Amino acid sequence: MSKFSKLGLRRAAGAVAIASAAVVGLAGMGVGEAAGAPLPNGYKKASGIDGESIQTWRTGENAYPIPTVANNPAARGFVISGTYSAKASAGVGGKLAVKYIVGCQVDVGGIDLELGGGIDFVGGVLDGIAIDGAVSLGLKPGQVTVVDITDKDLSDSGVAAVQLSQLSFNLNKCGGFASARSAVKVIGAKGYSTDDGKLSGEGTLIQSTLYGKPFSIG
Repeated sequence: MSKFSKLGLRRAAGAVAIASAAVVGLAGMGVGEAAGAPLPNGYKKASGIDGESIQTWRTGENAYPIPTVANNPAARGFVISGTYSAKASAGVGGKLAVKYIVGCQVDVGGIDLELGGGIDFVGGVLDGIAIDGAVSLGLKPGQVTVVDITDKDLSDSGVAAVQLSQLSFNLNKCGGFASARSAVKVIGAKGYSTDDGKLSGEGTLIQSTLYGKPFSIG
């Protein structure tokens, strides 16, 4: 069985054409009673040449708009929830990462994670998987960014799950329409390791991204 070793994939330090980002709490926003618009569930299976595989699921994803700054036509917001999970075949380790692609006056349906940039979001963690909070984006018309929500290593049994609970996005400079979509990226291999800033393992390096359905924002 072949072995591989290459530089690990690191989170981008800067945003793609984004002015600023800030993390705030949801307390007092009153979004808990709103009903979300359901988005389709999703599934994808990626296989290696030696029979290894990683399956990825997106379930219960929904989104709905929320009020933003009064009398500001360039401000809009939305809240998302959903569960994102992965299961690898025996002996395969790896990582699951949940991201959101957000665009202002850009249809994100044809945009993938090859953007090459993003911002990190640090929110609350409940029982290891539930994340809530808010992301504020200074996104102008014609701009797109990738928000890195969180990532999680596959357990010894080859599974990982992340549940987003009423995670809100606020777009502060976006006039016109805006859109977003989720992206769940998995990477793994037998003997998966990222020690010393390098990615190594045996057999096939499996990489796969499950994209959610694009939806409009306000």
